[in-house]
Amino acid sequence: MSNIFEKWKAGLARTSKAAFGQIASLVGATDITDELWDDLEAALIQADIGVETTLAIIESLEGRVKREGITKSNQFRNALREELLARLDAPPAIDFSQKPTIILIVGVNGSGKTTTIAKLGKRFSQEGKKVLLGAADTFRAAAVDQLEIWADRLQLPVISGQPGGDAGAVAYDTVQAAVSRHVDVALIDTAGRLHTRYNLMEELKKVYRVVGKALPGAPHAVWLVMDATTGQNALHQARAFKEAVQVNGIILAKLDSSARGGMAFAIQHELGLPIIFAGLGEKPDDLQPFDREAFVDGILS
Repeated sequence: MSNIFEKWKAGLARTSKAAFGQIASLVGATDITDELWDDLEAALIQADIGVETTLAIIESLEGRVKREGITKSNQFRNALREELLARLDAPPAIDFSQKPTIILIVGVNGSGKTTTIAKLGKRFSQEGKKVLLGAADTFRAAAVDQLEIWADRLQLPVISGQPGGDAGAVAYDTVQAAVSRHVDVALIDTAGRLHTRYNLMEELKKVYRVVGKALPGAPHAVWLVMDATTGQNALHQARAFKEAVQVNGIILAKLDSSARGGMAFAIQHELGLPIIFAGLGEKPDDLQPFDREAFVDGILS
């Protein structure tokens, strides 16, 4: 357990040292003054928590300080920790009751989708599940090659098509192969696309529909990979994906490369979606199930 916390602490070092480092020093102040509240508000917004969430935290904290007569810095820090925790949901357990379970992975260009799929494949395989990968990102030739290289390295089967081919056909073939091979879970990669590109978003909707035709009820999960380094800007993209293909979970990639880890709170507040996994490094094992306590303790450390 301590090793997992150390992994979170190391992965969140940039976020902690940047904005949350400032918050930690503010919380360590001896006096709770009007200036402290102003500085704390500015620091929370700088941490990419989001204006609405920040104001709600400040208002709730001010109420607690008055009600509970908080004067000591350690009490104030604990109260802040509890307020932050209260704004993050624990992710639901992944439902693998459907066999095969079809998971569609979506996101914008460069978010880390393909690498994330490989990491998920390894994790589920290590858990004893029979895994199949689908390389339906036919828009970018290198994506197919990248996933095939990962699949070979991890000894996982992959279904792929020709670069520039029909992404829907690859998705359909992947689902059919998953059924015929009796796999437990199929992870389908899709082309990275900007939410503003109408034609590409329509193609993604088509892939989603094709998967449902290949296996009624599928996809059983649609996870959006978000690049933590993009901060609040990613929220506009996420809303579009949520509307297009019913995203029901977030994977927060590149959290270790970002000083904007506070966006986890904005995701929860503005999108109402659980964060399922977080990327804390480059290695396959660095993709960790989201742990809200380890996350909050890591950014406040």
